[in-house]
Amino acid sequence: MSGRDGPEVDVTLRCHGCATVVDPLDATTGPVGRCPMARRAPDVDHVLTWDPITAGVTAWPDGSELNPFFRYRTLQHWYWLGRARGLSDGDLLALVERLDRSVAGVADAGFRITPFDRDDQASDALGLDVWAKDETGNVAGSHKARHLFGLLAHLEIQKISARTRLAIASCGNAALAAATLARAARRPLEVFVPTTANPLVLDRLRALGATVTNCERRPADPPGDPCLHRFRAARDGGAFAFCGQGSEQGLTIDGGATLGYELATQLSLAGMADGPVCVPVGGGALGSSVALGLDVARRLGALDDAPRLHFVQTEGCAPLHRAWRRVAERALAAGGVSPSDCAGASDLEAATLLVDPAQAAAVSGALGWAATHRSRHMWPWEDEPTSIATGIVDDETYDWFALVRAMLDTGGWPLVVTERQLERANEATGANADHTGSSALAGAIALGPPAGEKVAVVYTGLRR
Repeated sequence: MSGRDGPEVDVTLRCHGCATVVDPLDATTGPVGRCPMARRAPDVDHVLTWDPITAGVTAWPDGSELNPFFRYRTLQHWYWLGRARGLSDGDLLALVERLDRSVAGVADAGFRITPFDRDDQASDALGLDVWAKDETGNVAGSHKARHLFGLLAHLEIQKISARTRLAIASCGNAALAAATLARAARRPLEVFVPTTANPLVLDRLRALGATVTNCERRPADPPGDPCLHRFRAARDGGAFAFCGQGSEQGLTIDGGATLGYELATQLSLAGMADGPVCVPVGGGALGSSVALGLDVARRLGALDDAPRLHFVQTEGCAPLHRAWRRVAERALAAGGVSPSDCAGASDLEAATLLVDPAQAAAVSGALGWAATHRSRHMWPWEDEPTSIATGIVDDETYDWFALVRAMLDTGGWPLVVTERQLERANEATGANADHTGSSALAGAIALGPPAGEKVAVVYTGLRR
C-alpha cells in the first residue's frame, strides 16, 4: 500500500496470462520481474503487469517538470513501491534526481520530455501530414533508456546489492542504454549480442565497462534468438534481468510508459486524440508501454478519445501480424462471420468490424484463449530475420499480447513494411534517425492515411 500521506495504492503485480499475484513487498520472493509460474505452464503468455488505475491512482498528474520521471511519478510502480517502503515524495524525488545526475555524467544529458512536432521535411516529401515524437535525442539515442531507468529506480528502492550482475540481450540501442545506466549506477552489466552487431556499438559498450558476449546461432539451440537463450541462462544463474522484454521483466514497462504519458499530453494539444499512431515493434515493450500510457490517459480524462494504434514490423520478420490475424479471425468467427469471409477479410476490414462494441464479447473471448495458447499465436520467425531496420527484427514479439489487445481495442492493425518503404522513410525523415529509428514513418507510408488526416509516428534510434 502507499506511504504516509498519499492515497492507498496497491503495488502487487498480476500475471495477465495465469492471474498469479506477486507481492514485491514480500521479502521471500526476491527481485520481482518474471511470473513464478512461467516454467510450470509454458504455453500460457506470462507477463507481470501493473495498471496504475486498477491499483488505485485516481488523478492525472498536473505538474510541469521537464523530467518525465518527476512529472509522471504518481503513475509509476517504482514510486508507489517506494512509498510503501516508507519513503516520502521528497525522498523519491531526491532518488530520481541523484540517479539522473549520474546518468547525465555518463551520457552528457539526463532525462527530459522529448519533442512532438510536425515533421515538415517528411510531410512535404511524402505528401502526408506527419507528426513525430522524436526519441533520438533521449539518453543513449533511443527510448530504451526509459525502460531501464525505471528498473534502476526499482533496484535502488528494493536495495538490491550493487554487486548483483545485470544482464540484457540486445543488438544495439537497448544495450547502449543498459551500459550507460549501469555505468552511471556503478553496477556490473553483461550484454549478449548477435555476431552481426555494429562494431561501433560494441566499442562503445566496452568503453562503458560492459562485458560483451557474442552469440552465434548454433544448430543445437532451440528456435529463436540465441542472445535471448544466453541471457536467460545468465538470469537463471542469478543475474538481474535489466532488459526490454516484458515477458522476462514485467517492470520494464513501468519506465517505458512515460513515453506514452508524454505522447498523450502532446496528442491532446495537437488535436490528434483519435488519429492514427504508428509505433515500431521488435520485442514489443515500446508498443506495450505506449499502449498503456495512452489508455491510462484516456481513462483519467487526459485524452478525449483513444488514438488508433498501428504497430510496425518488416516483411523480413513479422510475427506480430501473424498473431494478430489469428486472434482477429477467431474473434470474427465467434461474432458470426463465416470462415471463408474471416480469411478473406483485409486487415482494415477486420479491424473495423472488431472495434464495434457489439463485438466486445467475441474479442474478449479470442484474447482470453490466446493468452493461454501462446504457441498457437507467437513463435520464432522461421527464417533468420533480416532487414535494414536491424533493431526491429526480433525473432519473436515477446510482448505481443498487449499489442494485439491494444490494436483490437482502438481499431488499429499491424503494418508490415517493405525494405523500399524503410529506405524511403529514412530518406524523407527530418530526424537524425537510422532505418530502425525511422521505421514508424515507413508504417505511415504503408498505412496511407486519407488526405488531411494527421498521423503520429515515434522516431527512436539515432543514426550512428
